[in-house]
Amino acid sequence: MLSRLLQLRRPGCLPLLPLRVSGSFWGGPQTVASNHAYSTDSGNLDKSIGRYPIPNKKDLPYDIVELMEEMEVKTGFLPNVFKAMAHRPAEFRAFFAYYNAIMNKETGNLTKADKELIVVATSMVNRCPYCVIAHSALHRIYSKKPMVADQVTVNWKLADLTAREMAILEFALAVCRAENITEEHFQKLEAHGFDREDCWDIGAISAFFAMSNRIAHLMDLHPNQEFYTMGRIPREKGETVSS
Repeated sequence: MLSRLLQLRRPGCLPLLPLRVSGSFWGGPQTVASNHAYSTDSGNLDKSIGRYPIPNKKDLPYDIVELMEEMEVKTGFLPNVFKAMAHRPAEFRAFFAYYNAIMNKETGNLTKADKELIVVATSMVNRCPYCVIAHSALHRIYSKKPMVADQVTVNWKLADLTAREMAILEFALAVCRAENITEEHFQKLEAHGFDREDCWDIGAISAFFAMSNRIAHLMDLHPNQEFYTMGRIPREKGETVSS
């Protein structure tokens, strides 16, 4: 879905327009929430999603508002990363443009489930609650395997993974940990049918989410409640997914 929604316009091509403010996702400066990123207590719903303010919708560029409104309509909720990144519109555009380039490309031998598995494993190493929880939800949906992501967050080497998936994660985690990447790393992936461009894709996803994880730490970004149940219970007809 993001492949269609994230065809972002050139920065600055549209003026700031006063728009209707609606919904509980928007407002002025937010209070700083307690440092409990895993909390699902309903009493926390009105607290900040992180330590930086969420911009008022009327103060955001039109292209960003349009994307966020369409995302919210399609998914039934707006992932908190969209709200938090809107604090910096130029970085919002760059962030989601690169996300779209690596996660929604239609070439290569990585499936959507493969990509989400990389995000879960590398975000676990980087100890990022938001990315682990959000992308575990997406992995459950794409893989149709509701337990694997949970297993990976505990110990990926003991998870119910194929040899192919193990090779993907071994390479991704080597990049995540800034290890020296050798020809042996590439050869292990090539033994499972991956070419050099696939290796780039794996490394790029790992590297991008290393950055994303650290930005989430900086912002104290909290996961949406909806992510906890996605892929665990049947989805309603027509429901779509997004990170």
